[in-house]
Amino acid sequence: MKITGNELIALGHTPKKWFNEALEYINENNLDKNEMLEYLEQFKSPDPIPLNENPTDFIINIKAENESENDNVEKVINTMKVLMKTPTLIAGAIMPDACPTGPEGHIPVGGLVVAKNAIHPGFHSADICCSVMLTDFGKIDPKEVLDAAHSITHFGYGGRDRGSQMPMSQELMDAFRENFFLNEERLISIARSHMGTQGDGNHFLFVGISKNTGNTMMITHHGSRAPGAILYDKGMKIANRFREEISPETLKENAWIPFETEEGQSYWEALQLIRKWTKENHEAIHNATLEKLNTEKQDRYWNEHNFVFRDGDLFFHAKGATPLDDKFMPDITGPRLIPLNMAEPVLIVQGTTNDRNLGFAPHGAGRNFSRTQHKKSLTHKTTEEIFEEETKGLDIRFFTNDIDISELPSAYKNAQNVRSQIEEYNLCEILDEVLPYGCIMAGDVQKNAPWKRKKKFSK
Repeated sequence: MKITGNELIALGHTPKKWFNEALEYINENNLDKNEMLEYLEQFKSPDPIPLNENPTDFIINIKAENESENDNVEKVINTMKVLMKTPTLIAGAIMPDACPTGPEGHIPVGGLVVAKNAIHPGFHSADICCSVMLTDFGKIDPKEVLDAAHSITHFGYGGRDRGSQMPMSQELMDAFRENFFLNEERLISIARSHMGTQGDGNHFLFVGISKNTGNTMMITHHGSRAPGAILYDKGMKIANRFREEISPETLKENAWIPFETEEGQSYWEALQLIRKWTKENHEAIHNATLEKLNTEKQDRYWNEHNFVFRDGDLFFHAKGATPLDDKFMPDITGPRLIPLNMAEPVLIVQGTTNDRNLGFAPHGAGRNFSRTQHKKSLTHKTTEEIFEEETKGLDIRFFTNDIDISELPSAYKNAQNVRSQIEEYNLCEILDEVLPYGCIMAGDVQKNAPWKRKKKFSK
């Protein structure tokens, strides 16, 4: 009698890729029932991995400095308590800039967790390798740098038009084509068009003066744009396939790819390539600005603060946390950067691993309220009044020419409180500060979004 998939399902097996191969082997060799059961043993799924009933404690490097911060801190701690039930996690920490990103159990911004032999795409999110780069322009007028950068950079939706694209290196394109997750011509085409772009949200181009040297410095903040978002989507689909089989109790957002699998190895390699793309993206903007000004850089360094970092079989997932320990950065060339808001200095810091920071520092100032809540709290003032009050004395520009009040200083946590908690919890050492001159951000990209313009035109 020919054995079919129904017999395998009746024996408790879930239909999978191996079904056809197994059925072919069983029928060609006319296995009897006992022989068949023995043969099928190799395909038996392991028992599901349960959630941690007694999750590992996490380090709390945050406290409410005033009443408005109480709710935020409570939510951050509660979401971490649920998150740490994820079976792979062995350590965690929250930073002074932490804020929740969704329902309980989702990793908060300013959260750091350590997984054993597992990569969690949901813990780095779609904005893979969100990062900052600094170039020291020496003794040059900061307005000249800001003007030159403004003529070169690109914010908003999508990539650059074909005639204004910045080149993506051939070496990187070749590497994309050799990776399982990135070997897609559509993705590579998008990566090419997004080179030299900064997106929207809290991404910026900041120009200021070093407190220590008086030199003008430019700092860019953005991630891997659409190429990273595409990789994230693919990674989440693979992770959830594993989750359904090995740990269905785990939240979908916390699914993981086992590192020892072929998919895990390929995803890790893809993350490193997306990291290289992001660094190249920063460099494209910085180098074009230097060329426009016909000058050379005095110094340059960078760091990501939204990535996965490896130390042996441990994977440190930083959802908005700045790596301090040199072991996390293969191309380390200088100290690290912590931006706060457009009206505050960018902190230049250094540090080592200690019993509170797990080798990381905060990545910025964070938020106490959502963008929508913040906007509602300011409805008694005009946008122009808010802008004037919060940016006085600074050269603040929005790429779309539409002010985004959800990115003004009051939208963020009190910068002094974040700095004081950095010191209180001994997270890192501040070496220098880049005092603000001016800043470029995307602006209110929703106001005149392309699809809104088309809709209006069609009426």
